[in-house]
Amino acid sequence: MSWKKEIKILLWMISVFVIFFFVPLESERFSEALFAMFDLTKWYAREHVILCLLPAFFIAGVISVFISQGAVVKYFGAKAKKWLAYSVASVSGTILAVCSCTILPLFSSIHKRGAGLGPAIAFLYSGPAINILAIILTARILGLEMGVARIVGAVVFAIVIGSVMSLIYRKEEKAKREEQVNFPEMPEKRPVWQTGIHFLTLVLILVFANWGKPGDDVTSGTWFWIWTNKWHLTSAFGILLVYSLIFILKIKWQHVILAVLATAVSGFLSPSPLVPMVVGIAGLSLVTLLDKKDPENREWTLSSWDFAKQIIPLLAVGVLIAGFLLGSTHGDTQLAGIIPNKWVAGLVGGNSIFANFFASVAGAFMYFATLTEVPILQGLIAAGMGKGPALALLLAGPSLSLPNMLVIRDVIGTQKTIVYVVLVVVLATISGLLYGMFF
Repeated sequence: MSWKKEIKILLWMISVFVIFFFVPLESERFSEALFAMFDLTKWYAREHVILCLLPAFFIAGVISVFISQGAVVKYFGAKAKKWLAYSVASVSGTILAVCSCTILPLFSSIHKRGAGLGPAIAFLYSGPAINILAIILTARILGLEMGVARIVGAVVFAIVIGSVMSLIYRKEEKAKREEQVNFPEMPEKRPVWQTGIHFLTLVLILVFANWGKPGDDVTSGTWFWIWTNKWHLTSAFGILLVYSLIFILKIKWQHVILAVLATAVSGFLSPSPLVPMVVGIAGLSLVTLLDKKDPENREWTLSSWDFAKQIIPLLAVGVLIAGFLLGSTHGDTQLAGIIPNKWVAGLVGGNSIFANFFASVAGAFMYFATLTEVPILQGLIAAGMGKGPALALLLAGPSLSLPNMLVIRDVIGTQKTIVYVVLVVVLATISGLLYGMFF
């Protein structure tokens, strides 16, 4: 018998017993935080797993399987031209309407395929930070100067943070660069434009399926028209995906048409767009897994599944913890976590170093779904939050969250994750402080 092992088991049993014995269920604050935890998780499951994460896993699978490692190394690798790598990475968010969690499978994919740490980190930060619709919403609701500051700050942050991370870990990057110097130029299996169409189609499905309402006061214009027709646009790109599956990936057209018919029937029978999305994803998975002509088609779905296995459990834990600590805020729902919202609002008034630092840290750990940061900030500003801390939270919040950190740690390790988070928090604090001095 190993006494160390047995004592460890005993301590775990005692700890679990004590936690449940003293659970303060009679406390209204605790009960509401517990309810907020499950409410946020339920909302996240309904609004983001099916429409955001599942398409993102398939996009990550495309990068992992259909885009050659040589192509990733060429544009994002350690030997790539820095101006090109950072330019592409820092503006990627303008076409990706994603949150801090949806970007994770894409980041994980390009990192595994050999992207340099700097460009990969720049992509990780910028993806959720400069969603074009979020920038427009920020400018409309919080003021033009805040919108401009947000987009300038996000692009600068992506380049600076990526560059600093690359400099800190330059020995690792040098080793990677030397390894990639002799990387053979592998010919692409199919023309680049075909892979590009397939990839872009999936990205556009992700973007339009998650297109948010521009604002309660917006009833006309391009953005409103796109929002009212988002499912028609998503369906149109779904048809383009059918073309891609049959004529680019060469999957049996009979199998693809059966999947299309099942998706169409589910769409007519169900009032919720989630049902046809699930049926469509299931159909896509089946037709690729059953394909015997090209092993890469099957590998695409298996690779997507690998990303799902790695990321979803960590996200679930992170969302539960975030909901319990910081509450659940979405739509008309305002549930407080164990940390009262008034404490947060009271700590971020004015433009002190502490107020900006606290806003950056709070934003880094909170989970913001795409576009939700703007109405949340609107409420905090109304409660007395300073403009400097508001910008600090905007620059730290959308790109970071507790669930996001847990997954990043699994991809690049604890030390690099801590350095990344610290850089974001420090830069957000400085930016908020400077912005608050002038506005």
